[in-house]
Amino acid sequence: MKPIYRIGVLLPAVLILASGCATKGWVRETLDKKEAEIDQRVAVVGQRVDTVGQRVDTVDGRVTQESERIQGVGSRVNTLETSVTEVSEAARGAKEASNAALAKSDDVDRRVTRLWTSRHSPRLVDTVQLLFGFDRADLDDKAQTALANLAKDLQTNPNLIVELTGYTDTRGPREYNYQLSQRRVESVRRFLVERGVQLSRILSVGLGPLADSSAPEPQKRRVTAKLMLEQD
Repeated sequence: MKPIYRIGVLLPAVLILASGCATKGWVRETLDKKEAEIDQRVAVVGQRVDTVGQRVDTVDGRVTQESERIQGVGSRVNTLETSVTEVSEAARGAKEASNAALAKSDDVDRRVTRLWTSRHSPRLVDTVQLLFGFDRADLDDKAQTALANLAKDLQTNPNLIVELTGYTDTRGPREYNYQLSQRRVESVRRFLVERGVQLSRILSVGLGPLADSSAPEPQKRRVTAKLMLEQD
């Protein structure tokens, strides 16, 4: 009975021991699988983190580029504002100069208007006829000599003014002759101004062809210079 009893006692113990070994193996195998799954998940998460990091770097680079672009735009705006300020100051200066020139021009215009109104005054001092070649507006030696003497008279007496009236002969189109008479007057006026005569003391007008049948054609191609005393 004793051997049988011992076998009956040992058999459950062996079964329990064997069952315990099997449970440990299953637990270890299960843990290994879980560790492998966790490693895989960690790897996947790591890849995702790397991807997100790359995206963050890309976004950061774009933000940096945009910031640099904005800074560049700001610099251009500052430069443009500076240019606008300079242009505004230049425009203001030009406007002031223009206003001063207009005021001076108005004064000269009033003076010339007064003189032109009194151009038929009986206080005529002298009359000089300056002749020109056919279809020409340049001054010959004789005309320059006469104008030089006229300029001296004007410089000597500041109360003198000169009235210039340009003419042409009747040949050619009327509009062209009108322009030619203007050029002849301008030649005389330029000569006097170069000799120091003030422009405000010179009255000038080109009247085109001279319709005077009694005057020879060469004498119609002229500028009549009338030296007169200025009227106050």
